[in-house]
Amino acid sequence: MEALLEQFITQSASWSLVAIALVAFFESLALVGLILPGTVMMAGLGALIGSGEVNFWHAWLAGIVGCLLGDWISFWLGWRFKGPLHRWSFIKKNKALLDKTEHALHKHSVFTILVGRFVGPTRPLIPMVAGMLDLPVRKFLPPNLVGCLLWPPFYFLPGILAGAAIDIPDDMQSGNFKWLLLLTALLLWLACWLCWRLWRAEKAGISRLTRLLPRRRLLWLAPVMLILAIAAVVVLAQHPSMPIYLNILGNVIRGH
Repeated sequence: MEALLEQFITQSASWSLVAIALVAFFESLALVGLILPGTVMMAGLGALIGSGEVNFWHAWLAGIVGCLLGDWISFWLGWRFKGPLHRWSFIKKNKALLDKTEHALHKHSVFTILVGRFVGPTRPLIPMVAGMLDLPVRKFLPPNLVGCLLWPPFYFLPGILAGAAIDIPDDMQSGNFKWLLLLTALLLWLACWLCWRLWRAEKAGISRLTRLLPRRRLLWLAPVMLILAIAAVVVLAQHPSMPIYLNILGNVIRGH
């Protein structure tokens, strides 16, 4: 699969758009998305956008089409084969995740469909489970459309930021800027992840991770990491290379 996508990408921008649609489709397809490293692939394809090799708006449209096709086929599969799917051994092995998804859909269907698109383990499950539960199409479509509109640029973003940084002219300051950009991105990701763990601390079950990061530790670790991330953003914003970088990003978004 990955070798085929690499061949597509090296041919032309058109093949790159086909690759984006395929990755978005398979990442959204029922159960397939659980084993496909789609997040990494989308970030890699985002680097092509950031470097100017692929038009941002065309890539966004290709991602939307792939998302919608994957979700709608998954919804239909869940509706059409709900009986055999419940008896499938793979489903039985992942019954805990399936039960959580069903419970979330019963309580907050719109919120679950929308937010679940941005959560790796549930993204390829929610449309299929919604079909298995005979969720009305009128309840499934609106949050699904919004999620598929927002998901591609969100997952392109790390690659776009990295690809745009590559185009900064080489000098002493740009080298420092690229390392600072990487550090800031890592601190922001870690701060968001720790804040999310803190928010989920009371609902999380007992595991090795919860023993390593209990709520009392997260109560000080998450704010400290958030302060460090904000400080890194402030330093990055004042760097002399920032105007050049913002100009490159602006050209990417404008499709130049």
